Amino acid sequence: MARHDVLIVGGGNAGISLAARLRRLGARDVAVVSPDRPHLFRPTLNYVAGGQATMSELTRSAASVVPRGCTWVDDRAVAVHTHERELELAGGARVGYRDLVLAPGLEEDLDAVTGLAEAMEAGWARSAHVHTQASAVWEAVDGMSRGRVVFTLPPEPSPCGGTALKPLFLAADLWQQRGVLTHIDVHLVTPYADVLGLPFVDHRLRAQLQRLGVTVHHGARVTAVDHGARTVTLGGATETTVLDQVDHAFVVPPYRGPGWLGPLSADDGTGQVDVDPGTMAHKDVAGVWSLGDVAALGTRPSGGALRRQVEVLADNIRRSRLGEPLRAYDGYTIIPVTVDRRRLLLAEFDRNGSQAPTTSLVDLAVPRRALWLFDRYLEPQIYFRALLRGRLVP
Repeated sequence: MARHDVLIVGGGNAGISLAARLRRLGARDVAVVSPDRPHLFRPTLNYVAGGQATMSELTRSAASVVPRGCTWVDDRAVAVHTHERELELAGGARVGYRDLVLAPGLEEDLDAVTGLAEAMEAGWARSAHVHTQASAVWEAVDGMSRGRVVFTLPPEPSPCGGTALKPLFLAADLWQQRGVLTHIDVHLVTPYADVLGLPFVDHRLRAQLQRLGVTVHHGARVTAVDHGARTVTLGGATETTVLDQVDHAFVVPPYRGPGWLGPLSADDGTGQVDVDPGTMAHKDVAGVWSLGDVAALGTRPSGGALRRQVEVLADNIRRSRLGEPLRAYDGYTIIPVTVDRRRLLLAEFDRNGSQAPTTSLVDLAVPRRALWLFDRYLEPQIYFRALLRGRLVP
């Protein structure tokens, strides 16, 4: 049976970035467990859905992103045997570890919304968060000139759920340019009392939604989609709303952690790994860590948050072996939101939802063309050329 010093489960942003960072810090035996499937720079999916990018721009092979010097285990994890410090694989083999990092991401839970899977199969319900559907979202948007459309923000946890606003603003701006927006009844469903539940940006987003004539359903989520009746049912704290005659429903599905995490998960129904939100060490099991979307870190998951998480966790693995005090991740996270097809704002905040700017030179929460250019064109290059190679930390 193979055994590795550090075993990382997950070949996405979290797992690959951490593996690369550990190698650059001198770790000699790092293995990544991930099946051979395309590696995606997921933030660009929203631009695909808005007709501003293609799938080929955000896709790389799994082999091309595994850091040099790391062992790639081409398989899928199915169980963790903590007493033996072994990871069980779908192929039946086991792999031993000294430290185990869980970063498999979250899984779509289509069954949590009655009828959603059927509507997606039929093609009138789609989600830019589902990589196989992003191009179809754009086809629907591009071909629409009248009717009713529903966009949703998912409940947490979700892979940077707030960015689901991007397809809405990109679509609405396009329809406005084409002179058809007044013929399209646009609805936004958000689980928050305001747009994102972040006062320092909500006022700007709210004003833009009002200018575009978008009907916003606050404190609500999609509970059912009826393919036959073509309806979308919204559940709120005190009432239920049914939207009928829906032409397109761009519904981001609920997410949860993989079921195989079992007893390592938090007891809150999310399926996320039960770690200390500061140190990212498992609360009960020594030698087990987690970061990224699947970790219960008390903050909203985002790719931008991973830069700080990777730095802290890589250092904490070293510190734990030396008996040194562990560092704490402060909960910083970020949501980039386009407000039209050429401007974007960055919502940077901490666990409490308070603004946590990384620069005092300019207010990044103000929509700017330069931020859109950075997010659309420069950030993907930084991701593939620096972040996934362990070269860039906060």
